[in-house]
Amino acid sequence: MASSKLISDTDAWQNLKAHVEQIRKTHLRDLMTDVERCKSMMVEFDGLLLDYSRQCVTLETFNKLLKLAEAAHLKEKISQMFNGERINSTENRSVLHVALRAPRDTIINSDGKNVVPDVWKVLDQIRVFSDKIRSGSWVGVTGKALKDVVAIGIGGSFLGPLFVHTALQTDPEAAECAKGRQLRFLANVDPIDIAKNIAGLNPETTLVVVVSKTFTTAETMLNARTLREWISSALGPSAVAKHMVAVSTNLTLVEKFGIDPNNAFAFWDWVGGRYSVCSAVGVLPLSLQYGFPIVEQFLKGASSIDQHFNSSIFEENLPVLLGLLSVWNVSFLGYPARVSMESNGKGVSIDGEVLPFETGEIDFGEPGTNGQHSFYQLIHQGRVIPCDFIGVVKSQQPVYLKGEVVSNHDELMSNFFAQPDALAYGKTPEQLQKENVSPHLIPHKTFTGNRPSVSLLLPSLTAYHVGQLLAIYEHRIAVEGFIWGINSFDQWGVELGKSLASQVRKQLNASRTKGEPINGFNFSTTTVLTKYLQASSDVPAELPTKLPQV
Repeated sequence: MASSKLISDTDAWQNLKAHVEQIRKTHLRDLMTDVERCKSMMVEFDGLLLDYSRQCVTLETFNKLLKLAEAAHLKEKISQMFNGERINSTENRSVLHVALRAPRDTIINSDGKNVVPDVWKVLDQIRVFSDKIRSGSWVGVTGKALKDVVAIGIGGSFLGPLFVHTALQTDPEAAECAKGRQLRFLANVDPIDIAKNIAGLNPETTLVVVVSKTFTTAETMLNARTLREWISSALGPSAVAKHMVAVSTNLTLVEKFGIDPNNAFAFWDWVGGRYSVCSAVGVLPLSLQYGFPIVEQFLKGASSIDQHFNSSIFEENLPVLLGLLSVWNVSFLGYPARVSMESNGKGVSIDGEVLPFETGEIDFGEPGTNGQHSFYQLIHQGRVIPCDFIGVVKSQQPVYLKGEVVSNHDELMSNFFAQPDALAYGKTPEQLQKENVSPHLIPHKTFTGNRPSVSLLLPSLTAYHVGQLLAIYEHRIAVEGFIWGINSFDQWGVELGKSLASQVRKQLNASRTKGEPINGFNFSTTTVLTKYLQASSDVPAELPTKLPQV
């Protein structure tokens, strides 16, 4: 078993710290001339190609990182996760999102029980229900087919499904299956978002999916009550049972809300919110839009990476390689690498000890060449920020124009191949002088290079490959957390702000309904709250029902 000693106290960590100075003396321009090194840093699996040769690492660095993985008991921790042990110790839960996409005959235990049959029971329920909606055998109260879906949820209940939906919208097979249908996501509690979501929708043809494990999430339930009112005011209160379904485990509150408990789709405590897209949280709305067979391909893609992650040696293991490289960039080279901010934005170890090294990072990115016109200036000539470039061999929507030098997709991929080299090599003052660049412009046009990146090439962006991509990054996050010795599966950092918001909510109610003065807040908050209340005094003390006018 792993000890509670911080990973930074191990010889493997100290050896890497000592190795940093040697790496600082190298440049990717030189490292990239070593063909054998580059060959060893290209890994293929199930149609995917990972190239990490443009990382600031040598073969010696990589061997030291493998020693770090050994010191962190990485293999043991991966096995513990797949075996259903309660590795989320702060919440005393298993972490089994891998069970959500496991083949039907797989055995994955939690507390001595195989959970896979329960998973497939829900998946089969989703298959049947989504087929009824899509075929028109289940209709709304006025007899019209339910062709529009609004999924209400926040955090992982929104971002994961939205990611998959965005990727599948232009896939030819998925788009054909989605013809005549709409899927929208409502997460933010801002009434503007509600207005945008229901704009152009008819309550008669709309099905609302409310995603909340406990059915108590404040933002989600306020949005749910708002759309319940939208449906009820148009179709009558009895319409709720036909036009709203739930993804929840709290059947009592589901029924009290007006939703038939038979139309509630379960998930489990061992499913973390941001790892929940492969549960009913994502599978239900996506199946309603694209049909269950498409979504099943997505689950199979994720499962292929699960098996790869659990069984492949670390030298050939895509999530392990990406995770180790991120630890190297963040904790040793001091770069602000990109990773899930909610999972690994931690300051203490899993045992509650303050960490003497950085773990938290900042995520950002853009599709295609959009980034060149928003943040590439920063990554080329500002801070060193490790980058992931994700490319696709075959476009979902190929475009060719007669007379053009290359196809539109080749134009896109020209940038995919060029940018990593531009970051790695840079451009020296000497090169600029040879190009007769004016001396006063040379400092402005110099690129230092030596900026690390990885390139991941996918064959295409089908549902299967989208599933693979999702699982790679899920497991990469786990690897980082396992190495750092933190809990990547809880999220206590979101609780304090929500608690304080509750106090503000009570104050707003007391001030508006009873005229009570603001009390219990610091001077700054009191001042701004007062200004807010004075400027919004037209809000009625007793709120009538008012829906967006779109």
